[in-house]
Amino acid sequence: MEHVSQHRKAEVERNTLETRVRVAIDLDGSGRGVFRTGVPFLEHMLDQVARHGLIDLEIIAEGDLHIDAHHTVEDIGITLGQAFAQAVGDKRGIRRYGHAYVPLDEALSRAVVDLSGRPGLTFEVAFTRAMIGAFDVDLFHEFFQGLVNHAALTLHLDNLRGQNAHHQAETLFKAFGRALRMAVEPDPRMAGITPSTKGSL
Repeated sequence: MEHVSQHRKAEVERNTLETRVRVAIDLDGSGRGVFRTGVPFLEHMLDQVARHGLIDLEIIAEGDLHIDAHHTVEDIGITLGQAFAQAVGDKRGIRRYGHAYVPLDEALSRAVVDLSGRPGLTFEVAFTRAMIGAFDVDLFHEFFQGLVNHAALTLHLDNLRGQNAHHQAETLFKAFGRALRMAVEPDPRMAGITPSTKGSL
C-alpha cells in the first residue's frame, strides 16, 4: 500500500532589493522552530504554527526594517508559502482539509484550510488595537496573503471574539497551525489517492 512520504521537506531562498529570506520546512517534524527575522512578535506567532502544527520551521530573514516591517513580513509569508508548496508535493494520500478552533482566555479564533491548489484568503479579524508592541497588526493580513498566494491554498481565518489583541493574534496562528496539521496528515483510506474528483490538486 502506498503511503504519504515521510520526507516532506523543502528549503527556499528569496532575495530581493528589499529582503533576503530563507525558509526550511519539514511537514513531518516535531514542532521545532528557529527564527531570526528582526521581527520578534512575528517570530512568536510563527513559533505557534510550528509547535501546534508539528512542523519543523526555520526562517532566517534580513529586511529593510529601518523603513518598517512590511516588506520583511510579506516576503516571509511568500517564501513560507513557496516552501510549503514544494514540501507538500502532489498531495496524494492526505486529508486535504483542516480546521481548528482555538481559545486563549477571552479570545476565540477559527481557521479552515483547503489545500485546493487555488489561492484564496478570507480574513475576518477586527483587532482591538492597531499595534501589538511595535508590531502593526495590518501586517498579519499581508503575511497570510503572501502565504496563500504561493502555497496555493484556500484559508479562512476568523477571530470570533476577543478583547486583547495579543490573544486575538495568538489564537489565529495556533488555529492555523492546527488546521494545517490536520490537512497535511495522511488519511489511511486515501493512501495513494489524490483527494479530488479532478484527479489533481
